[in-house]
Amino acid sequence: MSIGIIIGTNRENSISAKIADYYSDRLTERNLSHQVINLKDLPAGFVFSHMFGTADPEFAPFQESIDRHDKLIFIIPEYNGSFPGVLKAFVDALRHPDSFSRKKIALVGVSSGAYGNSVGLSHFSDVLAYLNADILGLRLKLANILAHFSNGAFTFEVYARFVEKQIDTFVEF
Repeated sequence: MSIGIIIGTNRENSISAKIADYYSDRLTERNLSHQVINLKDLPAGFVFSHMFGTADPEFAPFQESIDRHDKLIFIIPEYNGSFPGVLKAFVDALRHPDSFSRKKIALVGVSSGAYGNSVGLSHFSDVLAYLNADILGLRLKLANILAHFSNGAFTFEVYARFVEKQIDTFVEF
């Protein structure tokens, strides 16, 4: 089993990247093969090249990463009440229709607000369902994240326990 952890934003120094590192550490503790896929590393202009018939060789490693992993964890920050546009563009640039078909997916919403990106996770779940992905029912909604995560760790024990439960459930999924 190999797990990809996708940071659903291209923002520099994002809290989502820090949460992805936290997940990576938990997977390392379990000796699980995994890779962090950071959308900030997407090639410049991929939206205009790869998506419309002109294959960008710099995008190929992203497609290969998605193909290589059996399971994917998406760390998705809230942007304007939904998920980041770069994440939608990334999904749209991948090979269609099979890039996510029958892949096991776990979702983690991240927000400085009160709802943990619950609406964005719902929107993204609809996209994944259309692409025939298998989505884990336990979707974490990490609200008020700036008050509950510091120095690479959760300061709110409830969130730390939910992450452990999600990972354990996802491994069995």
